[in-house]
Amino acid sequence: MAIRRPAPLDERELLAEHPFLPRAEELVAELAPSLKELLTDPSYARAREIGRARVLAAVDDPTGTRGLEELPRATREERFLSFLYAHLLLSAAATAAPLRRWAVAEAKRSYQRIEGGPVEVLVEVARRLGYEFRSDGASVLVPLADYLRLALAIREAEFRLVHQGVVRGNVEVRRVRAARLLQEGIRVRLTQPIDLAADLRATLREREGEFLADVERRLPAPTTRPSAALGPLRPEWFPPCVRKMRRMLEAGENLSHAGRFALAAFLHRVGADAETIVDAYRGAPDFDESVTRYQVEHITTKDGGRGYEPPECETLRSHGLCFREGDPAAAEPTDRAKDPRCFDDALRHPVQYYRWRGGSVADRPSPAT
Repeated sequence: MAIRRPAPLDERELLAEHPFLPRAEELVAELAPSLKELLTDPSYARAREIGRARVLAAVDDPTGTRGLEELPRATREERFLSFLYAHLLLSAAATAAPLRRWAVAEAKRSYQRIEGGPVEVLVEVARRLGYEFRSDGASVLVPLADYLRLALAIREAEFRLVHQGVVRGNVEVRRVRAARLLQEGIRVRLTQPIDLAADLRATLREREGEFLADVERRLPAPTTRPSAALGPLRPEWFPPCVRKMRRMLEAGENLSHAGRFALAAFLHRVGADAETIVDAYRGAPDFDESVTRYQVEHITTKDGGRGYEPPECETLRSHGLCFREGDPAAAEPTDRAKDPRCFDDALRHPVQYYRWRGGSVADRPSPAT
């Protein structure tokens, strides 16, 4: 009986659908435009137009579900060049937030293509990105090291290793979960800006300055409330872990599911209202206000409004969310140094730290006093 082999992958179509892959530039080898030409030549006006559309779609909808009518009608070359132009544009932006939001949307769009396509494409895309996925037909085998690296920032609790099956150094997952892991690898890759020469950066900002300013305006803005408007809250008395998590979101960095839950539960516990908690997430690269409000409501209304208890210090350490050693990148000198309070053997809980500093806590049950 003859064994059916999978059809060979169409190399050019693979690169057009996933233009972040190495060697995707070969799609336009016969055109070979310089970056300067891509930025200025009228021949590439269509690619630039689609590139701007990719950026706006991501800024307005980081879930990646907003359709791009231009892409299905675009040639393979235009799909790659528009992707490259979008990446160039956002690499010249004033802040990293638009690039991170675009990376989320493009990665989710890739997930939709990979999850619904042949498993051979999933494995091949993973291989080209440096992950040794293998398919055994019914499931996908992911090397343990790759799984831990990719799952670290995924928010869904079911991705924790304790819930997975590990077979001879590989984590065995369903194809949909493998595609989700790969989505995270794509997101991380796309958050890296292109290293632009000074003249190219100047050209982009000169030609696209108004567009980039509009992109920045469209982003959900982190809260601008003065501290006095936070009522009884004293953010300067928050423990280092909470201060770090807030700064990550304000800078447009991704925060894991465990971190987002811990931050919301802590803020609720120390008396923040729902608006203040939602505002804390506005800088997240995948911020969606309706989803965030739903999740905040779920966390804060449990048991008649008492809400979920924030995780203890030991739990935060197990999730890599303890920053008692200090944060070298912190803007405030006090956050860069070790905090001796965090090394006190009596400290068990971030709310306990806040109390020690003199902060008042909402009238809700607490495991630590």
